[in-house]
Amino acid sequence: MRSFEVPEFYRSPIIGRVKQKRKSRDPRKQDFTPSVLDFGTVRFVMARHFGFCFGVENAIEIAYRALDENPGKRIFLLSQMIHNPEVNADLTAQGIRFLQDTEGNPLTPISELTADDVVLIPAFGTTLELEAQLKGIGVDVATYNTTCPFVEKVWKRSAKLATESYTIVIHGKPQHEETRATFSHARESGHALVVKNMAETEVLCSFIEGQRPMAEFWEHFEGRTSAGFDPAQHLQRIGVVNQTTMLASDTQAISDRIKQSIEAKSSDAQAFANTRDTLCYATNDNQQATQAALAAGELDAAVVVGGYNSSNTSHLVELCEEQVPTFFVRNEKELLADGTLKHYDWRTGVHQETADPWPEAEGGRIPTLLLTSGASCPDATVDRVMHAILERYPGSKDVEEVLIAFEQELDAQPLS
Repeated sequence: MRSFEVPEFYRSPIIGRVKQKRKSRDPRKQDFTPSVLDFGTVRFVMARHFGFCFGVENAIEIAYRALDENPGKRIFLLSQMIHNPEVNADLTAQGIRFLQDTEGNPLTPISELTADDVVLIPAFGTTLELEAQLKGIGVDVATYNTTCPFVEKVWKRSAKLATESYTIVIHGKPQHEETRATFSHARESGHALVVKNMAETEVLCSFIEGQRPMAEFWEHFEGRTSAGFDPAQHLQRIGVVNQTTMLASDTQAISDRIKQSIEAKSSDAQAFANTRDTLCYATNDNQQATQAALAAGELDAAVVVGGYNSSNTSHLVELCEEQVPTFFVRNEKELLADGTLKHYDWRTGVHQETADPWPEAEGGRIPTLLLTSGASCPDATVDRVMHAILERYPGSKDVEEVLIAFEQELDAQPLS
């Protein structure tokens, strides 16, 4: 896999070194056991995979290249490059402006653009309608298009299925940029429908199975379908794809449930399309690595680092919450000097504060924290969070000493 030119200030001396050591020992990324850094006073269990993925690094490289190649020009992002406040803040500090917020509401009117302006398409991609608007003005939408290749893979598969008379059911958050873009591409060739979760899927299946009258369909899915959608006709053949940052297990469960309904009603063996290969590898890896870290041993708490509007990060929080007290933090600034931790409840959208939540040693047992981050979070941010936590544990071993011990222990293990 190719490497990218990402600004050095996003790199990290601790996390980067751990990742490089793991990569040298396991270049094919088959070992999902976590990495453990033992500081004597506190132990960090880190998921095997976390942080910048292929699509994010590609987007960041293109964004900074656009800045270098266009001095003096106006540069715009359609919306947030990725869902990380530090990355977006740095880009705006260098003069990049946003055309829309994350829900598609205008911040700078498209009518103000000229053909001389530089526009970056974010990693989530964009709708065909907005792309056509930009092209109509004469804006170049290809040179600095940072759409993730794995998002584009979903689009291509959706288009192919649509030409084969399949309706595309998209598992995603209806207002998320990526879901809006995938819906736009899917409906270009056929019909599409968005479902948010299993509860909505159960409602959809009740229509597929004939348990509810089709007349009630629009009470549940108004604004979620392509134009001209006829539930009586367009729920006969279905393929399921997802917003790539959703929980892969949720998408698979939704896919299995719809397949069950289709097969119960249809004699056509091809009425349900297998789309498992469209699931994003990075999302899968990060989620599986988090699950492996949770299963590795007794944990006192989990700290997940990333942007509060990051879908993939919130799903990592969701996985951790099932087993241990979990704190969702944006960066090290959430750890206040008086010991209070500011953190985010992704379900309610409410910021919370917990006074000194850090576990203490009991009976000689070292407090153990799971530490991971979302795919749009720089490793340097995770480094800073780790240092901030270490300040709560005076007398910790030196970082270099801990890293050397980690590397020696890894070298002592037989290669698989």
